[in-house]
Amino acid sequence: MARMTKAQREWRPGMPKKRRSVKVLFGSTVLLLEAFAVLFGTLVSFGLHRDEYPTALLLAGGGLLSAALIGACAFLSRPVGIKVGWFLQVLIVATGFVEPMMFVVGVLFGAAWWYAMSTGSRLDRENKERDDAESQWASEHPDESPGQQPS
Repeated sequence: MARMTKAQREWRPGMPKKRRSVKVLFGSTVLLLEAFAVLFGTLVSFGLHRDEYPTALLLAGGGLLSAALIGACAFLSRPVGIKVGWFLQVLIVATGFVEPMMFVVGVLFGAAWWYAMSTGSRLDRENKERDDAESQWASEHPDESPGQQPS
């Protein structure tokens, strides 16, 4: 028999589905795109600057930063995850000291991160207000379902 998750064990018929966070979705998308950009930036740096910096340092540094960006996606639903995300934005900008074009890439991705966090927070807040209003309406009108015309 397959093992069930906690959410599956606690589910009961008629339970409303928990809404997923738009902020976490947007943040994860930006972090994953940044991981690919850093990975390709690492390859560019290796090709252009292999005589200036140790090869192992370039490849390991870029690989670790890419892995950290992917790993940070798991923590975005917690407050520490957002702080880690901001710290990683600073590290991406700092890669510009190895390859100057990464300053531009880092600032642009930092702006995308800021937009994802601010817009995601706003949308989550609006969704919560909408869910609260819907549950209030449902408690005030127990014999009608939303979207149903009164007879």
